[in-house]
Amino acid sequence: MAGNTFGTLFRITTFGESHGDAVGVIVDGVMPGLDLTEADVQKELDRRKPGQSDVTTPRREPDTVHILSGVFEGKTTGTPILLILYNQDADPSAYKEIKNLFRPGHADYTYLKKYGYRDYRGSGRASGRETSARVAAGAIAKKILVRRGAAITAFTLAVGGIAGKKFAPEAIENNPLRAADPEAAAAMLERVTKAKEAGDSVGGVVECRIRGVPAGLGEPVFDKLEADLAKAMLSIGATKGIEFGAGFKAAEMSGSEHNDELTENGFASNRAGGILGGISTGQEIVFRVAVKPTSSIAVAQNTIDLEGRAAAIQTHGRHDPCICPRIVPVVEAMAALVIEDHWKRQEALRI
Repeated sequence: MAGNTFGTLFRITTFGESHGDAVGVIVDGVMPGLDLTEADVQKELDRRKPGQSDVTTPRREPDTVHILSGVFEGKTTGTPILLILYNQDADPSAYKEIKNLFRPGHADYTYLKKYGYRDYRGSGRASGRETSARVAAGAIAKKILVRRGAAITAFTLAVGGIAGKKFAPEAIENNPLRAADPEAAAAMLERVTKAKEAGDSVGGVVECRIRGVPAGLGEPVFDKLEADLAKAMLSIGATKGIEFGAGFKAAEMSGSEHNDELTENGFASNRAGGILGGISTGQEIVFRVAVKPTSSIAVAQNTIDLEGRAAAIQTHGRHDPCICPRIVPVVEAMAALVIEDHWKRQEALRI
């Protein structure tokens, strides 16, 4: 079926379900001779895996990656790379009692309407667990981009209406929210904890900054760089919106306020977010992604069953009260896949 493959010259295809035997990804388009080990991929997966703190799901998945093809004696061969993560802590029992009910906010209803059949065990392919495969693939793209001199940093900008004001990148991996503002991180943690204690959840905003991308990446018209980045971000299950640079505030500006003037020393500002006409300017690429509250909550809600009859539902199980901390490495991974793909496309265009 379509919809499981992403990319043009650097392509990935993910597979697997949340409570199946495994999830994984096939990565095609990696050049031969790249040093690559399971440890390179594992360090990124460890940032996304469940059970990292009191404000993430208690599901205990080691997310140990196994490279089954495309690497020989520590180097890529140029052939497709298969990465697989076997599920170790799957427990679909929590879903049996509600398997005939549609969970509000989830894809239960739409998946059934599309396929006429659905995997009720933790959302199947619609589960956030699918993103572990994206992170595994993104780890390879990130390693290539480091060699090119590019770097990608994502972080939690806001949670439950509490926004960070400072950007201290060294703080991101040192607080459970992955916030770049240590002071705001404490308030965010309190907000998430209260939601968890109430059986509820909160959403937030993740910002991503990409440095070291040269001017010229991106295709005109339909494959604009921001269009592909937007598709990548909005393909992550919990995302509901994206903005670049000044974003929606641009709607309140005049042209003279929003335009980034050029000087002999480069651009005077970066309200465009590092992309003009769908093509990178050489400036830092900046975008923000809106992340919805976790749909699985213990608060009683109204729904219907498979026969269309009214029912009440409470979703029990192991869920994140806020998705932002674990979606940060997913955002970085998807951004890396897009940037590396467009870099390869540019290399194919110009010698």
